[in-house]
Amino acid sequence: MDNIQRGIDYNYKSGYPEFRSSAFGFVDENEGPVLEITTDIIKGSLVYTSNRKDDSLSAEVAVDIQITDLDGEQNIEAKRITRQIITSDKSITHSREIEYIPYRLPVPPGNYEIAVTVQDLNSNQKLTQTSSAYIPAPQQQDYTLSEIQLFGKQNKDKQWTQISGYHVSNAVDSLRFMFQVISPQSDNPLTLDTRLVSFASDTSLPRAITRNNYSSSNIEYKGIDFNKEMELQSNRRVLTDYSSVFIEFKFANQDRGNYRFEVTATKENEDGEEIFKGRSFGIKSENFPAVESVRELARPLYYLMGRGDHEKLMSISDDDSLKQAIDRFWLKNIGNKSKAQQVIAQYYTRVEEANKRFSNFKEGWKTDRGLIYILFGEPFHTRDRLRQLIWYYSYNTEDPRYRFFFEQPKLNNKFYPFDHYLLDRNSYYHNILYSQRSLWLSGRILERQI
Repeated sequence: MDNIQRGIDYNYKSGYPEFRSSAFGFVDENEGPVLEITTDIIKGSLVYTSNRKDDSLSAEVAVDIQITDLDGEQNIEAKRITRQIITSDKSITHSREIEYIPYRLPVPPGNYEIAVTVQDLNSNQKLTQTSSAYIPAPQQQDYTLSEIQLFGKQNKDKQWTQISGYHVSNAVDSLRFMFQVISPQSDNPLTLDTRLVSFASDTSLPRAITRNNYSSSNIEYKGIDFNKEMELQSNRRVLTDYSSVFIEFKFANQDRGNYRFEVTATKENEDGEEIFKGRSFGIKSENFPAVESVRELARPLYYLMGRGDHEKLMSISDDDSLKQAIDRFWLKNIGNKSKAQQVIAQYYTRVEEANKRFSNFKEGWKTDRGLIYILFGEPFHTRDRLRQLIWYYSYNTEDPRYRFFFEQPKLNNKFYPFDHYLLDRNSYYHNILYSQRSLWLSGRILERQI
């Protein structure tokens, strides 16, 4: 399990720049060992200033890269890269478009920690993400494998785009996995066995907060079961005469769920030594983490509708008819078109924020924390205990109706790398749930949150 990579997703914090960074260590034929560091910044998360002369918008960011040799425990590189974004497109403030910033540095073989800090120079807000990379020293008659890189491509795009994190948009049509065989030798063949596997996992909508809790045998309780896997594709390749070489495999994108691409390299020698590498990923909705398509807009209405009404809504196959049904739902309940637009904007802002904050093996808005966050907003205060979170929505912390307990079935660790929390459901939430839905459906949510 130590050699399974998941990538790094957005460390989301409202008002701060959103970005992902990744580091890849490999051996270049001419340069030798190289660290390749990429930073993907979401343009819409930046603060823009207006230029009155030409009516343009501009943002400026600084990317600070700190590379530490973990074996020598010393900094070997500190680099600052600045980038200015100038546009006349006013919609840039809501764009999920990426500003791609690459950096490449020849380094000695070793074990490295890479800290990337992105600072919005207009707001002075900054966040840091840390990743690691390992480049082995080349040895005669020995070999190893690099980490696995994941790329995605849509039909409309000509180029592959690196996917730095765990979550993959369902808009991606094709997936490509690439790794390098480093320090190879030709005396003994090298057998590469690759597999693409899927895991049993919960992708369902959450149970109502007034119903019974999940039993420990349910997949909803476990979240994801790594013991229940299904092999989708496999391949064997034998290398007999080669130098340091990149190997790649391409697949069509999969259905929404959780997957892993695995590589096992076996030396054909006396001990049959094996090296294992894996790259896990999860397929999410088409515009994840944003909510844009008609069906993406319809699904979260489950929290404001009865199950039967929601199933009826989702059974509409035509997108235009579905959009009209969604509009009728909001306008019929709120009455005022202008107020309805404000409520709709607030509701789907919370859905998107839930995706950014709580996503794990499924979209964040489908999690128990996402459910409560969308309906009730940010808690007044929280308490974090071992395997338990408590969210308070009243200054009276003893009122059971206004506090929510979340339990962790399993702690986040290298064998279960997810923050999975389940709400402690209870029938006494019935009144507050009814009241909160009424605030949304009447538009009074704009005046008070609870």
